[in-house]
Amino acid sequence: MSGGEDTGRAAERGPWPAPLGSASSSLPALPSWADEDTPVFVISIAAQIAGMHAQTLRSYDRIGLVRPGRASGGGRRYSVRDIALLREVQRLSQEDGVNLAGIKRIIELEREVGALTDRLAEVTEELARWRAAAEQGGASRSDRLPARRTQSVVVWQPGPRRRE
Repeated sequence: MSGGEDTGRAAERGPWPAPLGSASSSLPALPSWADEDTPVFVISIAAQIAGMHAQTLRSYDRIGLVRPGRASGGGRRYSVRDIALLREVQRLSQEDGVNLAGIKRIIELEREVGALTDRLAEVTEELARWRAAAEQGGASRSDRLPARRTQSVVVWQPGPRRRE
């Protein structure tokens, strides 16, 4: 696959590397019940796939760069997405010279952008429903924006009248 063929999918998945389950990756096949977010890999396998030492993964977990799932006994379990993130952390550190604090901030900002994008899509859908209902003239009171309500009370008391 040439670089030009993958550009459409790159925009869909965001800045992180492609899921490792593709034919070109070194990732073992996932069980049929698992997806890229299912934590299935123990730390030794995740470290091997990511090309890191297991102690590095423990350090990254401690400082909050990666948040692996936990088994019932407390052991770390990494998903395909976690391993892709580990590879991106390694790339940012080694190729771009970004320190771990910078990488952590980049990851936090990417998560925030993702959450905001999801919320914007929800609000846009809701607005479209309201506009469609208004155009059809069938907008009931419950379909409209809620009225702003307040608990504030203003008491006016007349003061002495001024004579002019």
